[in-house]
Amino acid sequence: MAEAEDDALRLDVWLWRARFYRTRSLSAAEITKRGVRITRHGQTRRASKPGLTIRVGDIVTFGKSVHIRTVEVLALGTRRGPATEAAELYAEIVEGTS
Repeated sequence: MAEAEDDALRLDVWLWRARFYRTRSLSAAEITKRGVRITRHGQTRRASKPGLTIRVGDIVTFGKSVHIRTVEVLALGTRRGPATEAAELYAEIVEGTS
């Protein structure tokens, strides 16, 4: 069940590229401190390690300030670009919608 490395990316790097955190180290610290939930193929697990790999289609739930954010990973990206480019990496999932 080997998957290509191009199909996966570290969680802390993706959250930084998607501009949820200003630096990669802040992203890693928040993952370690607060944890993140990753849903893949209908199974949810808690991640507290920044090096966990995520893939397109994963659902990522995490705390940001006093809010809980739930987003679907649409793309992994190749760099930390401008906000318009970062917004293409995910789709916001709003509670109460299907």
